[in-house]
Amino acid sequence: MSDPVRLDKWLWAARFFKTRTLATDAVDGGKVRVNGERVKPARNVKEGDTLDIDNGSTRWEVVVRAMADKRGSAAIAQALYAETEASMTRREMLAEERRVFRDPGSTIKGRPTKRDRRLIDKSRE
Repeated sequence: MSDPVRLDKWLWAARFFKTRTLATDAVDGGKVRVNGERVKPARNVKEGDTLDIDNGSTRWEVVVRAMADKRGSAAIAQALYAETEASMTRREMLAEERRVFRDPGSTIKGRPTKRDRRLIDKSRE
């Protein structure tokens, strides 16, 4: 069994967040839970822990499989965890909903123009 690693470091190494600062802020904000409990970024994670991760765009439920405190390739990062079946089906359902029922503002990049705003209001009616 490997040595435990800080939660924020592990989240960054597993590529759930681009920077450790973002990972730390997410843990502090309650977006990451370890075994159902709200924790601090310095909490050590160990193999077998269940993490609930919400990075803003996607929500995962994963089981920790390996430890890493350095960021590697995507293939290495995916070997660090195993996503639960419930989490995979939930993400697939949400992706299908987004594909079928597209948000009217999803095609707009940045701040909407007056024309974009009219189109959004028209689609809501």
